[in-house]
Amino acid sequence: MACQLFTTHEHATLYEKYMIREPEVYRQFLSYLEEKKGKPFELALDVGCGTGQTTRALAPHFQKVVGIDISKTQIQEAERVVYPQNVTYIIASAEQLPLEDGSVDLITATTAAHWFNIEEFLREVDRVLKPKGCLALSCSYPHVDLQYKECSKQLSEVYNEALNFVVREHADERIVALVRSEYKYIFDCVPFHDKMRITKMQGWSTTSVEALMGFLESTCAFQTFLLTDPESANEFLKKLQERILKIMGTSSTDTQLGMCTSHFCVLACKSP
Repeated sequence: MACQLFTTHEHATLYEKYMIREPEVYRQFLSYLEEKKGKPFELALDVGCGTGQTTRALAPHFQKVVGIDISKTQIQEAERVVYPQNVTYIIASAEQLPLEDGSVDLITATTAAHWFNIEEFLREVDRVLKPKGCLALSCSYPHVDLQYKECSKQLSEVYNEALNFVVREHADERIVALVRSEYKYIFDCVPFHDKMRITKMQGWSTTSVEALMGFLESTCAFQTFLLTDPESANEFLKKLQERILKIMGTSSTDTQLGMCTSHFCVLACKSP
């Protein structure tokens, strides 16, 4: 990958604990692969696998799944979590995929492709995919809709205001542009004619105030904030939590609320 992230075990642990799972996105990946290639599903490669959330989700559907990430701490965290026997983790970059030519049925990257050197990554994708093999990239929008009694609108506004501040002040502008454009540049660079983008995929889940704060804390933008000004970053998180609890009329961070996240994906199929 072009950037090295998650260099501390603390960040990797936060990411595994609080990062939003995307079951509706995984289902879309598998449905697309079945439509374009059909079974059997032999080998999947999850690039920028992080702590292995997508890797583990793919495991029941493939004979073998390989998760790669350039971050040693992320791979160590992935190996610490219980994972299926058909999963293998490797420290490797997206620009040098450690697999043979024409060997992979599906390549995925969830909330990761914007960190890659896209041109080099896509050359590797073309090399290792089988004919009719598929590429599936996804990411979430930097926005959530929260639901709690009569204060849903105010709660969403306050949390997204904080999220947008962190992204605006501490995220890489190039990365933000790629995400806000719904991976348009990446889509245009994909060398396969058979490709599509799907936007505004929504997923509802139940979370807690603690997990909501943990999600924000686990983002790379907040970790940059924490690294550059730890006192301000911690105070920012503390005040946000206090504000959210006050709006909800509760003192417990275990209080549950609804959360809607939106995702987009780029799907492509290599020619036979």
